[in-house]
Amino acid sequence: MQILMTLTLVVQILSALVMIVLVLMQHGKGADMGASFGSGASGSLFGATGSANFLSRSTAVAATLFFATTLMMAYFGNRGNSGDGGLMEKLAAPAPVASVAAPAKSAAPLSQIPSLPATGAAASAAKPAAAAASAAK
Repeated sequence: MQILMTLTLVVQILSALVMIVLVLMQHGKGADMGASFGSGASGSLFGATGSANFLSRSTAVAATLFFATTLMMAYFGNRGNSGDGGLMEKLAAPAPVASVAAPAKSAAPLSQIPSLPATGAAASAAKPAAAAASAAK
């Protein structure tokens, strides 16, 4: 199977290179006007219009070969994945996370632990509560 996939890839790369060369060899639409006035294209290997016909057909064949090899590579690449649930199911389950130990209890009573000063609306609500706590002592 790997040999067939490699062969398909080589054919695809070669057809892409051939298609690039053939497209670059073709003349634009404006170049045909110069050839009709004797610009030298009439004495070419394929004749005045023969090169355009040959090059365009060769480009079409190379493009067809390129698309066929692309479809073959897509088929062979996904062939082993049929029936599976997907890529995420192939991953291993994550290891369980070790539980974090609870912080040790402090030996000091809560009354000896300093508290942060309150700010804003919380400060105004905390003042009567603090006054009531100090009066209770």
